[in-house]
Amino acid sequence: MTSPRNYIESARAELPAPVLAGWASIFFSLAVLTFLISLTVSQTFLAAAAVAYGAHVLRTRTVPHFPPVKLSLALFCLFSILSIFWAENPAVGWFAVRKLVLFLILLLSANLVASPRHLKLLFQGLFLEAALVGLVAVFQFARQYQIGSALPPGQVYVYMRQARAHGLMGHWMNFGGQQMLAFAAFVAFLLLAARQRKIWWMIGGIVAVSIVLNFSRGIWLGSFVACIYLVARWRPRWLWLLPVFLVALYFTSPNLIRERLLSVLHPTTDPSVAIRFEMWRVGWRMIQSHPFLGVGPNNIPETYALYLPPGETPIVGYHDHLHDDFLQFGAERGLPCLIAWLWLMGGLGWHTLRIRRGIIRGDPHAAQAWIADAAFACLLAFLTEGCFEFNFGTSPVLMVFLFIASTPFVVERAERLSNNPPRVGESQVP
Repeated sequence: MTSPRNYIESARAELPAPVLAGWASIFFSLAVLTFLISLTVSQTFLAAAAVAYGAHVLRTRTVPHFPPVKLSLALFCLFSILSIFWAENPAVGWFAVRKLVLFLILLLSANLVASPRHLKLLFQGLFLEAALVGLVAVFQFARQYQIGSALPPGQVYVYMRQARAHGLMGHWMNFGGQQMLAFAAFVAFLLLAARQRKIWWMIGGIVAVSIVLNFSRGIWLGSFVACIYLVARWRPRWLWLLPVFLVALYFTSPNLIRERLLSVLHPTTDPSVAIRFEMWRVGWRMIQSHPFLGVGPNNIPETYALYLPPGETPIVGYHDHLHDDFLQFGAERGLPCLIAWLWLMGGLGWHTLRIRRGIIRGDPHAAQAWIADAAFACLLAFLTEGCFEFNFGTSPVLMVFLFIASTPFVVERAERLSNNPPRVGESQVP
């Protein structure tokens, strides 16, 4: 395993030569390495990276490279902004629009990650970070369980469902979504990159345990779907073992885990299940009433009660969003915005697989193919969990997703530069 000193020296050697681009790359790398620790710190580094890279572009008059999803992304942003002007309360909609600036991650990553080695170091840093916050979550779970175990037997599960491990994030869904994406990329690294040392498997185990203890069923399902894809890429014949593994895991799991899994079969006794059914019905009625521009960003709580059947009151719980990416965009911003978002997600997936095919075609044993598989596995996990949670609207999770989704384009650009090296005096950084 790389020592911290060697890790830092290797990272410094990978920086772009131009001064401003080099600083921008440093700031962006620090942003990635603080994604799971602090939203404020990581966004501050992102802002610094954007300013430094913008100054570099203006100074050198170069054209930045952007992943080939510009049109779908532009339409998604356009319809998001248009939906504000027809909202019940336009003022609250602008907060959602401010999040669109996070898509700069696609641009910054594609231009500031200098090489595949630089990218691998960032991934390894992210994995170590996920393990660190995973350990924090394990201690949080142990402390919460100690408190819950003092309650009457029937109340232990209820308490643990409400007081979940959240790592260094403010909410367990933010922590769980980040860990799910880091775990999917980690599994790709362990299975599909060159043989890894045992220490990396141990670190991956910590991340996996933290996901289990997060107690979020959508996170579990997203992680499992990502693993199905990665096992299919690694050893397709081993797929038949997954059901056996799941059955064995279920019967050897603690009662709390089994009760959490079985709760989906009892929506009348589990508020988190019942409220989702109610939300999805409300979302569908919103789409039927406002198919083109929706009710407006962040206007779900403003109008929620209007779309319930007459005389029915909302189930007590969180109603600020619909716990579903697909319904959320359709109800909040309209069907054109939903179509643009689906196009964006489909484009990221299609280009990721295209890049993977190109890598494998050039070298069936190429060392970088795992990165494309990691990105596609993360996309599958993200969309799967997005059926039960509005993860695209959560900045901490969205930032990790956008970074990992951008990494195949970093590899593609590096391949292109290696085949067409710049002339003497030219920078490899746009």
